[in-house]
Amino acid sequence: MNLTKLKNLIPDSVLTELPNAIEMAKLDTPLRLAHFLGQTAHESAYFTKVVENLNYTTPERLCAIFPNRFKTVRDAQLYVRNPERLANLIYANRMGNGSVQSGDGYKYRGRGYIMLTGAVQYLLFGQKVGVKLLQEPDLVATKYPLTSAAWFWNRNDINKVADINDIVKVTLRVNGGKIGLEDRIKSFTKFYDILSE
Repeated sequence: MNLTKLKNLIPDSVLTELPNAIEMAKLDTPLRLAHFLGQTAHESAYFTKVVENLNYTTPERLCAIFPNRFKTVRDAQLYVRNPERLANLIYANRMGNGSVQSGDGYKYRGRGYIMLTGAVQYLLFGQKVGVKLLQEPDLVATKYPLTSAAWFWNRNDINKVADINDIVKVTLRVNGGKIGLEDRIKSFTKFYDILSE
């Protein structure tokens, strides 16, 4: 594939990291790479966000996004405009994180272009790249945003659904839901049209 076609579509930093990502996730067809780039573009506000935004401005929005955590607006009030407190609550005691008090939820919040989340993922990805990410989690955002996304892609066998061109299933594996599906389709289509020329 001729990656120079992507020069004006993605930032140079993404283009520089792309060969490693292609190798790590076996993104060796235009279809696979277009799905990967479409998903990572959406997840990262078109490669501009490398850290999860947990700064919610209303309790109503928190209730809508996290209905299992917040049953009432009153329950959510303490977490409005408080990303650290929110992350420590929603990510506590799962994904290898400790309790709310441990601070692991915020320390291992989503980073990278597919928002690697949780101590276990930081540990495993760190082992893959030979870096102690549990001690330096910010490196996922600053040094490995695309490579971490490729690791996540490969670990979750997303090529299997990319190969049958099922963007809904790809989105479900990346995001767990169908949030932003229309934009993901638009991004995929743009990348696929260019890569398959």
